[in-house]
Amino acid sequence: MSALLESYAAGRWFRAADDGEPLLDAATGEEVARISSRGLDVAAMVRHARDTGGPALRALTFHERAALLKALAKHLLEHKEELYALSARTGATARDTAVDVDGGIGTLFSYGSKGVRELPNDTIVLDGGLERLGKGGTFVGQHLYTSRPGVAVQINAFNFPVWGMLEKLAPAFLAGLPTIVKPASQTAYLTELAVRRIIESGLLPEGTLQLLAGSAGGLLDELTTQDSVAFTGSAHTAGILRRHPGVLDEGVALNVEADSLNCSILGPDVRPDDPEFDLFVKGVVTEMTVKAGQKCTAIRRVLVPTGMAGQVVDALADRLGKVSVGDPRNPDVRMGPLASLGQREEVRKAVEALMTSAEVVFGDPKGAGLLDGDPERGAFVTPLVLRARPGAVEPHDVEPFGPVSTVIGYDGLDEAVALAARGKGSLVASVATHDPGVARSVVLGLAPWHGRVLVLDRDDAKESTGHGSPLPVLVHGGPGRAGGGEELGGVRGVLHHMQRTAVQAAPDQLTAITGRWTTGAARADTGVHPFRKSLAELRIGDTIASASRTVSLADIDHFAEFTGDTFYAHTDPEAAARNPLFGGIVAHGYLVVSLAAGLFVDPAPGPVLANFGVDSLRFLTPVKAGDTIAVTLTVKQITPRSNADYGEVRWDAVVTNQEGRPVATYDVLTLVAKTWDER
Repeated sequence: MSALLESYAAGRWFRAADDGEPLLDAATGEEVARISSRGLDVAAMVRHARDTGGPALRALTFHERAALLKALAKHLLEHKEELYALSARTGATARDTAVDVDGGIGTLFSYGSKGVRELPNDTIVLDGGLERLGKGGTFVGQHLYTSRPGVAVQINAFNFPVWGMLEKLAPAFLAGLPTIVKPASQTAYLTELAVRRIIESGLLPEGTLQLLAGSAGGLLDELTTQDSVAFTGSAHTAGILRRHPGVLDEGVALNVEADSLNCSILGPDVRPDDPEFDLFVKGVVTEMTVKAGQKCTAIRRVLVPTGMAGQVVDALADRLGKVSVGDPRNPDVRMGPLASLGQREEVRKAVEALMTSAEVVFGDPKGAGLLDGDPERGAFVTPLVLRARPGAVEPHDVEPFGPVSTVIGYDGLDEAVALAARGKGSLVASVATHDPGVARSVVLGLAPWHGRVLVLDRDDAKESTGHGSPLPVLVHGGPGRAGGGEELGGVRGVLHHMQRTAVQAAPDQLTAITGRWTTGAARADTGVHPFRKSLAELRIGDTIASASRTVSLADIDHFAEFTGDTFYAHTDPEAAARNPLFGGIVAHGYLVVSLAAGLFVDPAPGPVLANFGVDSLRFLTPVKAGDTIAVTLTVKQITPRSNADYGEVRWDAVVTNQEGRPVATYDVLTLVAKTWDER
């Protein structure tokens, strides 16, 4: 008897007392492991996450959490070969495993980078700008995101035992939520190995990652208002989760990714000798055969102009005829088995249902034609292409979760979009076209029904990641049948786990709450130029009010000649006088900003190392020859950089004229040394 998988719960590895249920090699039928969670204290897991993991994680800033994700990604890379070897037992070829293992590790790297680049070195995130709620500016509002004191439970499907875990873990971890992973049993042995290597690394704070191998038991019963569940699986199971009292009555947040009858559309502009035709066919074949079609994003419906259906079928058959099916450990095999015999039966039933309104035009529904492998003990299904008869219903209702696609003819773009919509909501659709008009019509028609749309043509094909690849920086999810959920999408996936709150207060109070200077809050002029202060010495609200400078016509003329910006409002008095906004010659906006810099910059060497940007620049009042400007510069935000001897300082800049009216507002971004020796 093979080894029993263990759960990692409340700081220790737990082994059930019973023998568990066998988990079989997808290709050979041999027993790989056994699984059981009998006797596991799920309530203790939830308490451990809330009381130990959550506080430890929330004590870290976003940058510190991001650094841990990067370190974890590097650690898993060191164990990639071990994961690859075990992955073959799930039926995955090396190409399939790369999607799962490398894709999961890549997601960790992506979120590690985004956490540093796009989130503050803090524990809260500001959302949007300041809202002025009163005329005098003493009552203002600001939206902000904070971490929830809960636990993120992920319930994953069998098809991506590594990526499915890591793509959910990364954004939840950045958001400050500890995670409990519940993998699908069929392939849980691969998830268990990955978690074991993560725990052994000691990189993550205790309690931030736990594993439940086996039945979830009463796990959902332990969840309350601040907790969340991210589920990937069938619509049937999703329905059960939606009816759980914790979701209905306790406010447990539920994110669902369920069934998806994704489609790919061949544009009516495409001819058989166009590059887009070959790209389209290649894309369909790829999505049918990667992971043996066991992808929530795989192409189930192939929508083509009616007159092109025969040519598309022939092209698909030609490519699929070269796909060898068998044991994934055979280097000549291009497509492995399904994950289990039970899954094979589900696919066969789906094909039978499809055949009530479609005919098989390529492949053998009985799965004949293996390169190697036992067709009885292994969960093999060979690729199948069906062609729908006019008016077919089943292709829009039945999802064969395997290497099966149905070709459906359409007459006109309106019908193509309507057919796509009959999937009742999908994760992804693609369209192969080189006609911008077709692309716009199809995308705008598909967008309300899909979470992602790929437009494929000769120009983007070389860099395209393909129809079925969810990317960390783009949202993954879809409306309707696809579950109505949303994951990933860069920082969007992090904020999804956090609570957005509108805070109303006086500017000084809001500055204290957010750690960011708020317009109207107190400023501090210490008598020391802020540019002479190191990061350790600077404080939010430190200010310099500059001397003034009169802008002359000679300044404007010189700037125009020097830069080549001879726009008439700066150089032609008669034309400028007719401009209803200016009524005469005005200074260039960038001249005003440049002169302002000259007013506040301290020229001597000091802790300010570089200016690396300007944000939110707005020109509010024209500056004419003879006007006098001055600038007030205030420390708005201080962000130390990890593993660097400098940090970022955001300065609020307000340029005013002789009447005190703002003529320009913007944020100046600088890099400032953490310490500075004036000697």
